[in-house]
Amino acid sequence: MAAGGLARRLPQRWYERRLALALWPLLPLSLLFGVLVGVRRWLYRCGLLRSHRLPVPVIVVGNLTVGGSGKTPLVLWLVAKLRARGWRPAIVSRGYGGRGDRGGGRVLPVVATSDCTVVGDEPLLLARRSGVPVFVGRDRVAAARALLAAHPECNVIVADDGLQHYRLQRSVELAVFDQRGVGNGWLLPAGPLREPLPRLSSVLAVVWNGRPEQALAGAARKLPQFAMRLRGQRFIAASGEPRSCDAEALRGRRLHALAGIGDPSRFFRQLTALGLDFEAHPFPDHHRYRAGDLAFAEGAVVLMTEKDAVKCAALVTGEAWVLPVEAVIDTPPGGRALFETILEKLHGRTPA
Repeated sequence: MAAGGLARRLPQRWYERRLALALWPLLPLSLLFGVLVGVRRWLYRCGLLRSHRLPVPVIVVGNLTVGGSGKTPLVLWLVAKLRARGWRPAIVSRGYGGRGDRGGGRVLPVVATSDCTVVGDEPLLLARRSGVPVFVGRDRVAAARALLAAHPECNVIVADDGLQHYRLQRSVELAVFDQRGVGNGWLLPAGPLREPLPRLSSVLAVVWNGRPEQALAGAARKLPQFAMRLRGQRFIAASGEPRSCDAEALRGRRLHALAGIGDPSRFFRQLTALGLDFEAHPFPDHHRYRAGDLAFAEGAVVLMTEKDAVKCAALVTGEAWVLPVEAVIDTPPGGRALFETILEKLHGRTPA
């Protein structure tokens, strides 16, 4: 397989249960990557690389794998819960995919009218949905400090991603996985893991966006585990007009569904569960859409995720609808609710 073709197919190959033959030449690089990851973490733990504590607690929502697994809905759920309990949360993010992410130490505030090509798609969605301050920057310490300087009323920071950003000390870590789990179980670039599975020993809880995956279940068996469902029933107009409809209004029409998220099939399964027949158009996570990507037949109706809508709603010339979702976290029978577990940790916090 040519190098370019392998790069395009890596995500699919990573999530095969056995190591694909085409990935074997990458094993030495994965072993080297594992050594570098271990050394870097050790340097932070022994203080040779400096980490920074903020004057407010920090909750990191992240994962061990590359790509989206459902962190954004969980961040929105967490922010809403904190606000309901009287906290004044704010969000920091790297701003992956935006030009600001490539600007070194550049820190940017994100508002509903920000340009997603500058701040990133997920931070813009968070700013529009959360109702709290959002700042982005590759250096999350700098982003958080700038946020607190601009919004001194905030008393807790939620970091969207950043499990591996050890410069920022944290009070709580949540690891999110979807039903793809850890794939073949190898570190980058032969597999999807950014850190080895034993890294889970320091997180507060594992949140499953979908069915738990067996290879990971063993590594996380001593941790509190919670199932997350993404609930969405009603579509809103991608144009921003105050219009909505239910799935019944879309049945029998010529539908094209597009998704550029970590696992596009997750969105397509939601639409199928709503009783819709459609042509699926999966794209890579954080895909930068062009008009040609949405050049469907005249009279077709486009369905998309909120994350895609912040990037491509303006490219749609015809009818288009967005399916907003919200996270629902189930409490295990006889167990403690996730938010109560987080609050307990915050009240007795010892930054990691």
